[in-house]
Amino acid sequence: MAAQIDINEVHWLLDIVQCIDVGVIVLDRQYQIEVWNSFMENHSGMGPDQVYGQSLFSLFSEIDEPWFRRKVDTVLQLGTRAFSLWEQHPYLVHFKNYQPITGLADYMYQNVTLLPLAGATGSIEHICVVIYDATQAAMHKQQLDALSAAS
Repeated sequence: MAAQIDINEVHWLLDIVQCIDVGVIVLDRQYQIEVWNSFMENHSGMGPDQVYGQSLFSLFSEIDEPWFRRKVDTVLQLGTRAFSLWEQHPYLVHFKNYQPITGLADYMYQNVTLLPLAGATGSIEHICVVIYDATQAAMHKQQLDALSAAS
């Protein structure tokens, strides 16, 4: 039996997606943006009205398109999540480090999760891209590596 969600719960879920401290982007199969949360707006300087229907690649030319398409293809074909850690790929989109005075990084290191989103028919129609700020973890690891190399 499928769970029923009332309209109040939908509003709560939308509020959560807007308020969480991770980037949330929903793409259609043509890589056009359909959802853009406040994290993405705050770090990119572009609002949802500016990016809706735009190609992710046209807005962020720094994205390694062949690599990203391979990741998304895997999610679409297998219907499973895919991940990218900052150690493998430092970032998906180039955001400035938002702690420039106390932070040591020039940009935001990112972990990324790709989630398949099925439509009413059960087929995967969209991809959710979740971007996590991993800058602090990256800086700590780099500092530890530097200390280990020095000793």
